[in-house]
Amino acid sequence: MRDAAARAAPLCLRGGGTKSFHPRCAALRGQVLELGPLRGILDYEPTELVITARAGTPVAELQAALAERGQSLAFEPPLFAPGGTVGGMVASGLSGPARASVGALRDFVLGVEIINGKGELLRFGGQVMKNVAGYDVSRLMAGGWGQLGVITEVSLKVLPLPAAETTLRFACTQDEALRRLAAWGRQPLPLNASCWVHADGQELLYVRLCGARAAVDAAASAMGGERLDDVADDWQSCRDQRLPWFTGMTGDHALWRLSVPQTAPVLALPGGVDAPLIEWHGGLRWVQAPLAAGDALRAAARAVGGNATLFRAPSAGETGATADFYLESPALRAIHERLKQAFDPAGIFNTGRA
Repeated sequence: MRDAAARAAPLCLRGGGTKSFHPRCAALRGQVLELGPLRGILDYEPTELVITARAGTPVAELQAALAERGQSLAFEPPLFAPGGTVGGMVASGLSGPARASVGALRDFVLGVEIINGKGELLRFGGQVMKNVAGYDVSRLMAGGWGQLGVITEVSLKVLPLPAAETTLRFACTQDEALRRLAAWGRQPLPLNASCWVHADGQELLYVRLCGARAAVDAAASAMGGERLDDVADDWQSCRDQRLPWFTGMTGDHALWRLSVPQTAPVLALPGGVDAPLIEWHGGLRWVQAPLAAGDALRAAARAVGGNATLFRAPSAGETGATADFYLESPALRAIHERLKQAFDPAGIFNTGRA
Protein backbone atom coordinates (compact mmCIF):
# COMPACT_ATOMS: atom_id res chain seq x y z
CA MET A 1 0.00 0.00 0.00
CA ARG A 2 2.79 2.45 0.89
CA ASP A 3 4.68 1.53 -2.24
CA ALA A 4 1.59 2.14 -4.38
CA ALA A 5 1.02 5.51 -2.71
CA ALA A 6 4.64 6.55 -3.24
CA ARG A 7 4.40 5.72 -6.95
CA ALA A 8 0.79 6.95 -7.29
CA ALA A 9 0.15 3.51 -8.79
CA PRO A 10 -3.57 2.55 -8.85
CA LEU A 11 -4.81 -0.52 -7.03
CA CYS A 12 -7.88 -2.57 -7.93
CA LEU A 13 -9.34 -4.00 -4.71
CA ARG A 14 -10.89 -7.45 -5.07
CA GLY A 15 -12.70 -9.68 -2.60
CA GLY A 16 -14.87 -12.45 -4.00
CA GLY A 17 -15.47 -10.75 -7.35
CA THR A 18 -19.22 -11.33 -7.10
CA LYS A 19 -20.16 -7.76 -8.08
CA SER A 20 -17.93 -7.44 -11.12
CA PHE A 21 -21.08 -6.80 -13.22
CA HIS A 22 -21.75 -3.54 -11.38
CA PRO A 23 -20.86 -0.31 -13.17
CA ARG A 24 -18.69 0.76 -10.25
CA CYS A 25 -16.51 -2.25 -10.97
CA ALA A 26 -16.62 -2.19 -14.76
CA ALA A 27 -13.75 0.20 -15.53
CA LEU A 28 -11.31 -0.40 -12.71
CA ARG A 29 -7.62 -0.31 -13.55
CA GLY A 30 -4.40 -0.96 -11.73
CA GLN A 31 -2.73 -3.80 -9.90
CA VAL A 32 -5.21 -6.22 -8.34
CA LEU A 33 -5.02 -6.42 -4.57
CA GLU A 34 -6.61 -9.73 -3.55
CA LEU A 35 -8.29 -9.52 -0.15
CA GLY A 36 -9.79 -13.01 -0.11
CA PRO A 37 -6.96 -14.54 1.95
CA LEU A 38 -7.62 -12.03 4.76
CA ARG A 39 -10.34 -14.17 6.30
CA GLY A 40 -11.67 -15.53 9.57
CA ILE A 41 -14.21 -14.72 12.29
CA LEU A 42 -12.24 -12.98 15.03
CA ASP A 43 -14.87 -12.58 17.72
CA TYR A 44 -18.50 -13.50 18.17
CA GLU A 45 -20.53 -12.75 21.27
CA PRO A 46 -24.09 -14.01 20.72
CA THR A 47 -25.30 -12.50 23.98
CA GLU A 48 -23.93 -9.11 22.91
CA LEU A 49 -25.32 -9.39 19.36
CA VAL A 50 -21.94 -8.51 17.83
CA ILE A 51 -19.68 -10.36 15.40
CA THR A 52 -16.24 -9.29 14.14
CA ALA A 53 -14.61 -10.76 11.04
CA ARG A 54 -11.78 -10.08 8.62
CA ALA A 55 -12.74 -8.57 5.28
CA GLY A 56 -12.05 -11.68 3.18
CA THR A 57 -14.35 -13.89 5.25
CA PRO A 58 -17.10 -15.36 3.04
CA VAL A 59 -20.52 -13.95 3.88
CA ALA A 60 -21.91 -17.50 3.76
CA GLU A 61 -19.47 -18.51 6.51
CA LEU A 62 -20.64 -15.61 8.65
CA GLN A 63 -24.28 -16.46 8.07
CA ALA A 64 -23.73 -20.12 8.96
CA ALA A 65 -22.08 -19.18 12.27
CA LEU A 66 -24.96 -16.86 13.12
CA ALA A 67 -27.64 -19.37 12.14
CA GLU A 68 -26.18 -21.91 14.59
CA ARG A 69 -27.03 -19.47 17.38
CA GLY A 70 -30.42 -18.43 16.01
CA GLN A 71 -29.20 -15.08 14.73
CA SER A 72 -28.74 -13.38 11.37
CA LEU A 73 -27.68 -10.33 9.38
CA ALA A 74 -31.12 -8.73 9.45
CA PHE A 75 -30.42 -6.42 6.49
CA GLU A 76 -30.16 -9.48 4.23
CA PRO A 77 -27.07 -8.70 2.11
CA PRO A 78 -27.50 -9.80 -1.53
CA LEU A 79 -25.37 -12.75 -2.67
CA PHE A 80 -25.24 -12.51 -6.45
CA ALA A 81 -22.81 -15.44 -6.70
CA PRO A 82 -20.93 -17.79 -4.35
CA GLY A 83 -17.86 -16.38 -2.66
CA GLY A 84 -19.03 -12.91 -1.63
CA THR A 85 -16.92 -11.50 1.21
CA VAL A 86 -17.65 -9.40 4.28
CA GLY A 87 -15.44 -6.58 3.00
CA GLY A 88 -17.22 -6.50 -0.35
CA MET A 89 -20.57 -6.65 1.40
CA VAL A 90 -19.75 -3.54 3.44
CA ALA A 91 -17.96 -1.71 0.62
CA SER A 92 -20.95 -2.08 -1.70
CA GLY A 93 -23.41 -1.12 1.01
CA LEU A 94 -26.22 -3.15 -0.55
CA SER A 95 -29.16 -4.40 1.50
CA GLY A 96 -31.87 -6.94 0.75
CA PRO A 97 -35.69 -7.13 0.94
CA ALA A 98 -35.93 -6.30 4.66
CA ARG A 99 -34.02 -3.02 4.36
CA ALA A 100 -37.11 -0.78 4.56
CA SER A 101 -38.18 -2.39 7.85
CA VAL A 102 -34.97 -3.15 9.75
CA GLY A 103 -32.55 -0.58 8.33
CA ALA A 104 -29.69 -0.52 5.85
CA LEU A 105 -26.36 -2.30 6.06
CA ARG A 106 -24.65 0.87 7.28
CA ASP A 107 -26.97 0.92 10.31
CA PHE A 108 -25.44 -2.40 11.43
CA VAL A 109 -21.77 -1.41 11.08
CA LEU A 110 -20.33 -0.85 14.56
CA GLY A 111 -16.66 -0.53 13.69
CA VAL A 112 -14.06 -1.04 10.96
CA GLU A 113 -10.34 -1.34 10.57
CA ILE A 114 -8.96 0.05 7.30
CA ILE A 115 -5.72 0.91 5.54
CA ASN A 116 -5.94 4.36 4.01
CA GLY A 117 -4.21 5.69 0.91
CA LYS A 118 -1.11 6.61 2.91
CA GLY A 119 -0.60 3.04 4.09
CA GLU A 120 -1.78 3.81 7.64
CA LEU A 121 -3.72 1.25 9.66
CA LEU A 122 -6.73 2.99 11.20
CA ARG A 123 -9.57 1.80 13.40
CA PHE A 124 -12.95 3.49 13.79
CA GLY A 125 -15.91 2.65 16.01
CA GLY A 126 -15.88 -0.48 18.12
CA GLN A 127 -17.99 -3.45 19.23
CA VAL A 128 -20.78 -1.72 21.14
CA MET A 129 -23.89 0.08 19.94
CA LYS A 130 -22.94 3.56 21.21
CA ASN A 131 -19.28 4.01 20.41
CA VAL A 132 -19.03 7.08 18.19
CA ALA A 133 -18.31 10.66 19.17
CA GLY A 134 -18.03 12.98 16.19
CA TYR A 135 -17.91 11.87 12.57
CA ASP A 136 -18.97 8.24 12.10
CA VAL A 137 -16.20 7.09 9.75
CA SER A 138 -16.99 3.40 10.17
CA ARG A 139 -20.40 3.81 8.52
CA LEU A 140 -18.86 6.03 5.87
CA MET A 141 -17.10 2.93 4.54
CA ALA A 142 -20.47 1.29 3.87
CA GLY A 143 -21.23 1.99 0.23
CA GLY A 144 -17.85 3.59 -0.41
CA TRP A 145 -16.90 0.90 -2.94
CA GLY A 146 -13.31 0.93 -1.70
CA GLN A 147 -12.64 4.53 -2.67
CA LEU A 148 -11.59 5.62 0.82
CA GLY A 149 -9.54 2.67 2.00
CA VAL A 150 -9.01 -1.06 2.17
CA ILE A 151 -11.39 -2.59 4.71
CA THR A 152 -9.47 -5.19 6.71
CA GLU A 153 -11.86 -5.92 9.58
CA VAL A 154 -15.52 -5.25 10.39
CA SER A 155 -17.70 -5.44 13.52
CA LEU A 156 -21.41 -5.86 12.85
CA LYS A 157 -24.57 -5.78 14.91
CA VAL A 158 -26.65 -8.95 14.48
CA LEU A 159 -30.23 -9.76 15.48
CA PRO A 160 -32.13 -12.88 16.58
CA LEU A 161 -34.14 -14.70 13.96
CA PRO A 162 -37.85 -13.86 14.20
CA ALA A 163 -40.03 -16.20 16.21
CA ALA A 164 -42.56 -16.41 13.38
CA GLU A 165 -42.70 -15.58 9.69
CA THR A 166 -45.31 -15.81 6.98
CA THR A 167 -45.93 -14.41 3.50
CA LEU A 168 -49.18 -13.04 2.10
CA ARG A 169 -49.97 -12.88 -1.62
CA PHE A 170 -52.40 -10.45 -3.26
CA ALA A 171 -53.46 -10.12 -6.89
CA CYS A 172 -53.49 -6.37 -7.55
CA THR A 173 -52.28 -3.67 -9.91
CA GLN A 174 -49.17 -1.62 -9.27
CA ASP A 175 -51.21 1.39 -8.17
CA GLU A 176 -53.29 -0.70 -5.78
CA ALA A 177 -50.16 -2.36 -4.37
CA LEU A 178 -48.57 1.03 -3.64
CA ARG A 179 -51.76 2.27 -1.95
CA ARG A 180 -52.02 -0.87 0.18
CA LEU A 181 -48.36 -0.67 1.22
CA ALA A 182 -48.73 2.99 2.16
CA ALA A 183 -51.81 2.22 4.25
CA TRP A 184 -50.20 -0.75 6.00
CA GLY A 185 -47.10 1.33 6.71
CA ARG A 186 -49.21 3.67 8.84
CA GLN A 187 -50.35 0.79 11.05
CA PRO A 188 -48.51 -1.15 13.79
CA LEU A 189 -48.06 -4.25 11.63
CA PRO A 190 -44.98 -6.54 11.64
CA LEU A 191 -44.13 -5.74 8.01
CA ASN A 192 -40.69 -7.03 7.06
CA ALA A 193 -40.46 -7.13 3.26
CA SER A 194 -42.57 -6.69 0.16
CA CYS A 195 -42.32 -7.37 -3.57
CA TRP A 196 -44.70 -6.44 -6.38
CA VAL A 197 -44.07 -7.98 -9.76
CA HIS A 198 -45.84 -8.17 -13.12
CA ALA A 199 -44.83 -11.42 -14.80
CA ASP A 200 -46.49 -14.12 -16.91
CA GLY A 201 -49.60 -12.00 -17.26
CA GLN A 202 -50.09 -11.74 -13.51
CA GLU A 203 -49.73 -8.75 -11.18
CA LEU A 204 -48.89 -9.99 -7.70
CA LEU A 205 -47.92 -8.39 -4.41
CA TYR A 206 -46.03 -10.43 -1.81
CA VAL A 207 -45.72 -9.18 1.77
CA ARG A 208 -43.58 -10.88 4.42
CA LEU A 209 -44.52 -10.57 8.08
CA CYS A 210 -42.01 -11.31 10.84
CA GLY A 211 -42.15 -11.10 14.62
CA ALA A 212 -43.93 -12.69 17.54
CA ARG A 213 -46.32 -15.48 16.57
CA ALA A 214 -49.37 -13.69 17.94
CA ALA A 215 -48.50 -10.47 16.10
CA VAL A 216 -47.89 -12.26 12.81
CA ASP A 217 -51.12 -14.26 13.01
CA ALA A 218 -53.17 -11.20 13.93
CA ALA A 219 -51.69 -9.14 11.10
CA ALA A 220 -52.23 -11.91 8.57
CA SER A 221 -55.88 -12.18 9.54
CA ALA A 222 -56.42 -8.42 9.36
CA MET A 223 -54.62 -7.90 6.05
CA GLY A 224 -56.20 -10.80 4.17
CA GLY A 225 -54.65 -12.25 1.04
CA GLU A 226 -53.47 -15.78 0.42
CA ARG A 227 -51.17 -17.09 3.13
CA LEU A 228 -48.05 -18.89 1.89
CA ASP A 229 -45.60 -21.03 3.82
CA ASP A 230 -42.14 -22.35 3.00
CA VAL A 231 -41.27 -19.51 0.60
CA ALA A 232 -37.90 -18.59 2.13
CA ASP A 233 -36.14 -19.64 -1.07
CA ASP A 234 -38.29 -17.24 -3.07
CA TRP A 235 -37.30 -14.31 -0.87
CA GLN A 236 -33.65 -15.32 -1.23
CA SER A 237 -34.13 -15.40 -5.00
CA CYS A 238 -35.55 -11.89 -4.82
CA ARG A 239 -32.60 -10.79 -2.70
CA ASP A 240 -30.03 -12.31 -5.07
CA GLN A 241 -31.85 -11.32 -8.27
CA ARG A 242 -32.52 -14.92 -9.30
CA LEU A 243 -36.25 -14.46 -9.87
CA PRO A 244 -37.40 -15.03 -13.47
CA TRP A 245 -38.12 -11.29 -13.72
CA PHE A 246 -34.37 -10.65 -13.34
CA THR A 247 -32.94 -13.64 -15.18
CA GLY A 248 -35.25 -13.18 -18.16
CA MET A 249 -33.93 -9.71 -18.96
CA THR A 250 -33.35 -9.18 -22.68
CA GLY A 251 -29.77 -8.89 -23.86
CA ASP A 252 -29.90 -5.23 -24.92
CA HIS A 253 -31.49 -4.01 -21.69
CA ALA A 254 -29.80 -2.74 -18.56
CA LEU A 255 -31.06 -3.09 -15.01
CA TRP A 256 -31.76 0.28 -13.38
CA ARG A 257 -32.19 0.92 -9.67
CA LEU A 258 -34.67 3.67 -8.83
CA SER A 259 -34.67 4.84 -5.22
CA VAL A 260 -37.78 6.92 -4.48
CA PRO A 261 -39.97 7.85 -1.50
CA GLN A 262 -42.14 4.93 -0.43
CA THR A 263 -45.25 7.02 -1.02
CA ALA A 264 -44.29 7.89 -4.63
CA PRO A 265 -47.04 7.01 -7.14
CA VAL A 266 -46.65 4.89 -10.26
CA LEU A 267 -43.75 6.43 -12.18
CA ALA A 268 -44.03 7.89 -15.66
CA LEU A 269 -41.57 5.54 -17.34
CA PRO A 270 -40.41 6.00 -20.94
CA GLY A 271 -42.51 4.46 -23.69
CA GLY A 272 -41.81 0.80 -24.32
CA VAL A 273 -40.45 0.21 -20.81
CA ASP A 274 -42.33 -2.44 -18.85
CA ALA A 275 -43.56 -2.12 -15.27
CA PRO A 276 -40.90 -2.28 -12.56
CA LEU A 277 -40.34 -4.85 -9.86
CA ILE A 278 -41.00 -3.02 -6.60
CA GLU A 279 -39.41 -3.67 -3.20
CA TRP A 280 -38.99 -1.85 0.12
CA HIS A 281 -42.72 -1.02 0.43
CA GLY A 282 -42.50 1.16 -2.68
CA GLY A 283 -39.09 2.72 -2.04
CA LEU A 284 -37.03 0.58 -4.46
CA ARG A 285 -38.09 0.06 -8.07
CA TRP A 286 -36.09 -2.09 -10.46
CA VAL A 287 -36.53 -1.21 -14.13
CA GLN A 288 -35.31 -2.99 -17.26
CA ALA A 289 -34.54 -0.51 -20.02
CA PRO A 290 -31.85 0.28 -22.61
CA LEU A 291 -28.93 2.50 -21.65
CA ALA A 292 -30.40 5.19 -23.91
CA ALA A 293 -33.35 5.49 -21.52
CA GLY A 294 -31.11 6.62 -18.68
CA ASP A 295 -31.92 10.34 -18.87
CA ALA A 296 -35.65 9.67 -18.98
CA LEU A 297 -35.44 7.32 -15.99
CA ARG A 298 -33.43 9.84 -13.98
CA ALA A 299 -35.98 12.51 -14.82
CA ALA A 300 -38.86 10.25 -13.75
CA ALA A 301 -37.15 9.49 -10.43
CA ARG A 302 -36.24 13.15 -9.80
CA ALA A 303 -39.84 14.17 -10.45
CA VAL A 304 -40.89 12.32 -7.27
CA GLY A 305 -37.83 13.22 -5.20
CA GLY A 306 -35.68 10.16 -5.95
CA ASN A 307 -32.79 9.10 -8.17
CA ALA A 308 -32.00 6.43 -10.75
CA THR A 309 -28.69 4.61 -11.10
CA LEU A 310 -27.42 1.98 -13.47
CA PHE A 311 -27.04 -1.32 -11.62
CA ARG A 312 -26.31 -3.91 -14.27
CA ALA A 313 -25.29 -2.98 -17.83
CA PRO A 314 -25.91 -5.22 -20.84
CA SER A 315 -22.12 -5.59 -21.03
CA ALA A 316 -19.47 -4.64 -18.50
CA GLY A 317 -17.58 -2.81 -21.22
CA GLU A 318 -20.62 -1.03 -22.66
CA THR A 319 -20.16 2.66 -23.38
CA GLY A 320 -21.69 4.66 -20.55
CA ALA A 321 -21.81 1.64 -18.25
CA THR A 322 -19.71 3.38 -15.61
CA ALA A 323 -21.71 6.61 -15.51
CA ASP A 324 -24.08 5.20 -12.91
CA PHE A 325 -24.29 7.97 -10.34
CA TYR A 326 -23.87 11.71 -10.33
CA LEU A 327 -23.98 14.07 -7.36
CA GLU A 328 -26.10 16.96 -8.55
CA SER A 329 -25.52 19.05 -5.43
CA PRO A 330 -22.27 21.11 -5.64
CA ALA A 331 -22.04 20.99 -1.83
CA LEU A 332 -22.21 17.18 -1.77
CA ARG A 333 -19.66 16.94 -4.57
CA ALA A 334 -17.30 19.18 -2.61
CA ILE A 335 -17.65 17.03 0.51
CA HIS A 336 -17.13 13.90 -1.59
CA GLU A 337 -13.92 15.24 -3.09
CA ARG A 338 -12.56 16.42 0.27
CA LEU A 339 -13.17 13.00 1.80
CA LYS A 340 -11.34 11.28 -1.07
CA GLN A 341 -8.45 13.73 -0.72
CA ALA A 342 -8.22 13.12 3.03
CA PHE A 343 -8.31 9.32 2.85
CA ASP A 344 -6.56 8.76 -0.47
CA PRO A 345 -4.42 11.78 -1.41
CA ALA A 346 -2.46 9.87 -4.07
CA GLY A 347 -5.64 8.57 -5.71
CA ILE A 348 -4.64 4.89 -5.72
CA PHE A 349 -7.95 3.28 -4.71
CA ASN A 350 -10.24 1.81 -7.33
CA THR A 351 -9.52 4.47 -9.92
CA GLY A 352 -11.92 4.73 -12.79
CA ARG A 353 -14.91 5.26 -10.52
CA ALA A 354 -16.83 8.50 -10.42
